[in-house]
Amino acid sequence: MVFVHGWGQSASIWFEQRQQFADAIFANLPGHGGAADAPPGTWRDALAGQMPASPCILIGWSLGGMLALDIALQSPERIAGLVLVSSTPCFRQRPGWPHGCDSETFTAFEQGIHAPDTERNRVLSRFFSLMLHGDELPRSTFNQLARQAVDRQHPASLSGLEQGLELLNSMDFRGQLDGIIMPTLILYGEQDAVVPAAAGRELAGNIPHAVSHILPGCGHAPFLTKAKVFNDKLEAWCRTL
Repeated sequence: MVFVHGWGQSASIWFEQRQQFADAIFANLPGHGGAADAPPGTWRDALAGQMPASPCILIGWSLGGMLALDIALQSPERIAGLVLVSSTPCFRQRPGWPHGCDSETFTAFEQGIHAPDTERNRVLSRFFSLMLHGDELPRSTFNQLARQAVDRQHPASLSGLEQGLELLNSMDFRGQLDGIIMPTLILYGEQDAVVPAAAGRELAGNIPHAVSHILPGCGHAPFLTKAKVFNDKLEAWCRTL
């Protein structure tokens, strides 16, 4: 199993999965979690380079799920099973695609990461809050999750944040989903404020061998806020492969 995090985060975000899936690989994207920066066109290969030689179960969350989709389309022989968590075939709103991020919100993130360090940290903190929006967590639980999930020793680099946004802006797999040939599990939160649940339904309806679960009362990071439910569904699905 290979777990891949999303924009602005790191492999630390999977702390609730490390014990149950102790033999898994927890990858860091370029410019995240202490990994070296790299041009956006090389991120797919950088991720593939962290995967084992034999076919694996590739688990991608958000931006990590989009990169996992890219690998599944380009190198299907590398993947025995694909798991897409709170992910989307297209992150930005486009003609005929209302399920993406609007220009105003996206521009605010672009501008925010170029602000001084203290303001950039506030932007990333706001994004973390947005990820958990919809879970209605007590403040103490939110703070505990933030302490455990965020790698404060290795914050995402400015280049990593820039290149990640460039990928979120440009990647669009809507017309290629029928080319996903491996078994696929799709997990997403009903109250996701980052990637609308409609995007998850689009994935589920257009990937040929997909099984999907909507997690009620849950936002963008179900593996954090509903860890036991998430882990049990993932483990049960893996047994079917």
